Amino acid sequence: MSNVELDDELLDPEMDPPHPFPKEIPHNEKLLSLKYEAFRTVEMKRWVICAMIGILTGLVACFIDIVVENVAGLKYKIVKDNIDKFTERGGLSFSLLLWATLNSAFVLVGSAIVAFVEPVAAGSGIPQIKCFLNGVKIPHVVRLKTLVIKVSGVILSVVGGLAVGKEGPMIHSGSVIAAGISQGRSTSLKRDFKIFEYFRRDTEKRDFVSAGAAAGVSAAFGAPVGGVLFSLEEGASFWNQFLTWRIFFASMISTFTLNFVLSIYHGNIWDLSSPGLINFGRFDTETMVYTIHEIPIFIAMGVVGGILGAVFNALNYWLTMFRIRYIHRPCLQVIEAMLVAAVTATVAFVLIYSSRDCQPLQGSSVSYPLQLFCADGEYNSMAAAFFNTPEKSVVSLFHDPPGSYNPMTLGLFTLVYFFLACWTYGLTVSAGVFIPSLLIGAAWGRLFGISLSYLTGAAIWADPGKYALMGAAAQLGGIVRMTLSLTVIMMEATSNVTYGFPIMLVLMTAKIVGDIFIEGLYDMHIQLQSVPFLHWEAPVTSHSLTAREVMSTPVTCLRRREKVGVIVDILSDTTSNHNGFPVVELAGDTQPARLQGLILRSQLIVLLKHKVFVERSIMGLVRRRLRLKDFRDAYPRFPPIQSIHVSQDERECTMDLSEFMNPSPYTVPQDASLPRVFKLFRALGLRHLVVVDNCNQASGRGGCALPTSFPAHESPSFPDLPALVTGRALPSAAGGPPGAGPRVATCPAPGLFQTVLPPGRGTGLSTVGGAAASPTDLALLPQVVGLVTRKDLARYRLGKGGLEELSLAQT
Repeated sequence: MSNVELDDELLDPEMDPPHPFPKEIPHNEKLLSLKYEAFRTVEMKRWVICAMIGILTGLVACFIDIVVENVAGLKYKIVKDNIDKFTERGGLSFSLLLWATLNSAFVLVGSAIVAFVEPVAAGSGIPQIKCFLNGVKIPHVVRLKTLVIKVSGVILSVVGGLAVGKEGPMIHSGSVIAAGISQGRSTSLKRDFKIFEYFRRDTEKRDFVSAGAAAGVSAAFGAPVGGVLFSLEEGASFWNQFLTWRIFFASMISTFTLNFVLSIYHGNIWDLSSPGLINFGRFDTETMVYTIHEIPIFIAMGVVGGILGAVFNALNYWLTMFRIRYIHRPCLQVIEAMLVAAVTATVAFVLIYSSRDCQPLQGSSVSYPLQLFCADGEYNSMAAAFFNTPEKSVVSLFHDPPGSYNPMTLGLFTLVYFFLACWTYGLTVSAGVFIPSLLIGAAWGRLFGISLSYLTGAAIWADPGKYALMGAAAQLGGIVRMTLSLTVIMMEATSNVTYGFPIMLVLMTAKIVGDIFIEGLYDMHIQLQSVPFLHWEAPVTSHSLTAREVMSTPVTCLRRREKVGVIVDILSDTTSNHNGFPVVELAGDTQPARLQGLILRSQLIVLLKHKVFVERSIMGLVRRRLRLKDFRDAYPRFPPIQSIHVSQDERECTMDLSEFMNPSPYTVPQDASLPRVFKLFRALGLRHLVVVDNCNQASGRGGCALPTSFPAHESPSFPDLPALVTGRALPSAAGGPPGAGPRVATCPAPGLFQTVLPPGRGTGLSTVGGAAASPTDLALLPQVVGLVTRKDLARYRLGKGGLEELSLAQT
């Protein structure tokens, strides 16, 4: 219960201002009961929010599935009828033109809304969600408009025939739903429902976004346990046991909602057989058992998957670099997407036209069989792979009986689809890479199984469907480098535990082999976007670096009592977007500035908005004390400093920061090693880490200068997130007597470690008295000596030539 803060409405607004030394809190029955009831209420709200996240994520998945099924079915029916008509009469070029035109038209709309309305909705969204949960605030990533564009874009992309899947974007969609529901309001619609106000802070919001990502995986694959493990392995950077249960609950509700609604849609309300957007079908374990001599074969498939995944990622890396340099205008991005759609349709048509692989139609499960030049009662096998949605093509490769595909057909399909999928990922469309990776792997895995069947004389263990499943796991593992969660997802999606060990073996091998050559696809795109992403560990060779070597100087400090005009000028400085300011105090004209605390930009914005000035408090112009609700109401879109009007007279007023700053921020000495600093960031979930001198004395460069600029290295694209006022004592507008002449004090080599507050961690504000510290007290305080931002920590990585320093450009 120590982590539960009392609601500010329960406190007396007329209570005395806080004292420098708080009185002992009486632990009477009423207070303990009040805290326990508040704790229970908050916990119940968390479970309710997780249930709502699961329900809404499942409904969004149902909407996507039903719309794609109907629109894609209509498109394929029109094209099929056209091809059948022109096969008899001649002039199949008209069919090709129709197919390419329809694909390009759908992709045109889907790409245009992404490029011109909400570019952050491009791709699967998994790298962006990983960054968000890591503590980086990507603009617009969890907004309602992003969700609408994401859902519309993925429908149009899949219907447009691109080599994409609709499962990956479900993770992003679930995260947006979770971020919106947990706040109890919509800033896009400007509607506040006055509920869940307690959770309007980053720690809680990120916990719910983790639940939303897991619910998205659960809805996509019908794998609630896989969703929890995905959120743990690939998503959340910070975890706790209570969060695990709530995320599992949200995943369970999500898959049940999807299953129930789809059963109603298919006309059988009691048949809950559609747990996810894709169902790989059941594998017959009696005829598809595996033996111990197949284990080396599975390991070899894992090696092939890792190599092919590394090739895929390397090609996509160079292609993405080309796009960043030359295809950065929205109109060019839309034209490229239309070109890819037209080329995909053209290549597929040419392969189907030139293929003579005909299979009997009787007993086949092909949705849109194309006869073309095959005899009556037969269909073109190449069309079964291309002329269909990717999800259905994967299932057919898993379960079609042996002999359904010619080896030449599978080889050509694998080669062509590999390059098409590589070209498609990174386009300005909403699309995922899960299903294309599974389809590529299922194709070459089935080809591998057919080859084994030829070599062993059609042995019963050499079943093509089994090796198609292993190839799909190997290819996806080689591209995204997931192990634990992907194993469970594949097991849950196939409703088969028998293949658990082979899938684990294949995925581990694919990851080990792929990591030798290049990193995973998601981490690669995070690096390409120049995001200051903090990995689990510091580079292994960074022990020789110290805080002094990586910190940036100078940092702008504020005095405990600062002029309003100085604060406004600092916040208005367009050269940077500094978000944390050490609060210092000078013991004398010749003494260096000593650390008193730390305050955030967002808190200063709220203080300026509510005119919390010392002079106004003395004159009785302050109507009420600032409350925790004032900070929550401003979250997450704090107003820009340009929107706050400060008159010339108000610029001469003084603001007392001692009541709102954090008076005891974490600090490290300047000789602390980089791995130690890195571990403090990750283990404690710190927002700021101040670097101080070793002996509380000035370290070598004289007194404090007085500049008014920020370090130019700070990226404005990822603003720091607001801390909230916590504890029993509320912030007060009243302060002590005005201090000496206010000015900005910048220490000789000042600095500060910055990171975004992650889930489950708190660095709340405390209140201190307004009394000024004596010179004797200040002599005991440490001196600030350096500043390191997220970008300073994230720019070091271990490369082939040792420790490398990346250039994280401002985006």
